[in-house]
Amino acid sequence: MKAVKIDKKIVGFDVVSQNTETKRESPAQKTEIAENSADIILMQPVLKRPTELEGSTYRIRTPLSEHALYVTINDIMVNGKQRPYEIFINSKNMDNFSWIVALTRILSAVFRHGGDPTFLVEELRSVFDPRGGYFKPGGKYMPSLVAEIGECIENHLIKIGLVQPPEIPQELTDKREKAQSIGIAGANQCPKCNQMSVVRLDGCDTCLECGYSKCG
Repeated sequence: MKAVKIDKKIVGFDVVSQNTETKRESPAQKTEIAENSADIILMQPVLKRPTELEGSTYRIRTPLSEHALYVTINDIMVNGKQRPYEIFINSKNMDNFSWIVALTRILSAVFRHGGDPTFLVEELRSVFDPRGGYFKPGGKYMPSLVAEIGECIENHLIKIGLVQPPEIPQELTDKREKAQSIGIAGANQCPKCNQMSVVRLDGCDTCLECGYSKCG
């Protein structure tokens, strides 16, 4: 090791390892790190589960399977308000067992952290089945089974008061019922709401989700 002569007064020192290099941060760098750390959003602590919870069970029937799905959502009271805590999905059809179990665990994990669960509805309703969707009774188009699970969660959030029910014009309701009665099997993507729900009705392309029509 080469000796170094020090001619000035020593006012401080650092211990430096021979195997590592120490990089000092300038005050500007430290300020930038502090500002970036302030942007980090941490999830809320997990809500503690009571011994007993009340919930609701919904039945989903689709043309994709002869067996129905049963969706159970249990609720918890937080600051005097009812909110979902966990979700279970059961069916005799075991074809979708693995991804359904994974989905319920992820959804329940989000519920238990006590955040706003309404974003889950839009995320699930945006999932499209490459094989094509189907029409529910009443004429509402479902792009996938996952999307219908999302709608089921939305209906539950409406039921417990976390979401306001959407207003559906009577004209749109009539179009959905007509599409259901004539048995439309497929749909195209709507340029307005981006849902796969544009069908041909009375010689005009019509969206059964938002009511968009090329005919006005």
